[in-house]
Amino acid sequence: MRLPNILVLLALLALLTAPPVCAQVIFGSSGAEGDPFRRQQWRVPSPDTDIAAHALLFRPPGAGPFRLAVIAHASTQNGLRRAQMSQPEYRALAAFLVARGFAVLVPERLGHGVTGGRYVEDQGGCDEADYVRSGRATADEIALALEDVRKQDFIRKDAAIVIGHSAGGWGALALANADPKAISAIIAIAPGRGGHANDEPNRICAPHTLLAAAAEFGKAARIPVTWLVAANDSYFAPAFSLALVDAFRGGGGKVEFRALPAVGSEGHWMIETEAGVKAASGDLARGLKPAAGKKP
Repeated sequence: MRLPNILVLLALLALLTAPPVCAQVIFGSSGAEGDPFRRQQWRVPSPDTDIAAHALLFRPPGAGPFRLAVIAHASTQNGLRRAQMSQPEYRALAAFLVARGFAVLVPERLGHGVTGGRYVEDQGGCDEADYVRSGRATADEIALALEDVRKQDFIRKDAAIVIGHSAGGWGALALANADPKAISAIIAIAPGRGGHANDEPNRICAPHTLLAAAAEFGKAARIPVTWLVAANDSYFAPAFSLALVDAFRGGGGKVEFRALPAVGSEGHWMIETEAGVKAASGDLARGLKPAAGKKP
């Protein structure tokens, strides 16, 4: 065999036997700023070190530093629906926050949409649902994104706000045990897990387990919570939401509860709309204020 042929074979063998080269995971901005509100694609850490979670960042004009608001999106136990989810944006809510001087991060959590990967927030089956574990997993993801973006020079290192919606709100309740200097307030909008069990309105998987989990989160809570739910929410109706509030408060958490007017055909999704943000604007504004003055 000719020497050139031997060299080619050796080179091919080296390629076939070499260990795989992993692409480096890069966090931070991944595109130019655009409209509205300096909208920009970002990548933030996820529980899987090989996957950067997709996120959107909005911010006011100027160099900052700005207070940070993190919006934690809703979720579903249905894997196909999660895979098909569009990247969460909450544009009306982001506009409300930017107008009040906040930089707004909307991270997409692992197991959803374009981020993909393993779903780490799984609550398990209806009868054996583990709402504490799922809530803490969501909280960990919110904290990963928040801590990473807080490293930026244009972000303040204190007084962040976490606004969680549905499963994201449930994770926000689990995150209420964080340092109050780092996160000054939490706004939970229709928080919970297990709603619409078997796709049936006003049916919740293992409601007593959910109540016990709310009490567990309340025991460790250090950050005041503003809890909002629309009158026509068929996932966690105001009466059941108030029971969750009582459980959270009974565990020791500080929470201010507000039942909002009916918005649209399904109040659970109100915060994703301009009409819903407008209806909640007064309570949202109060929830953004410093912890002093919050009612227990």
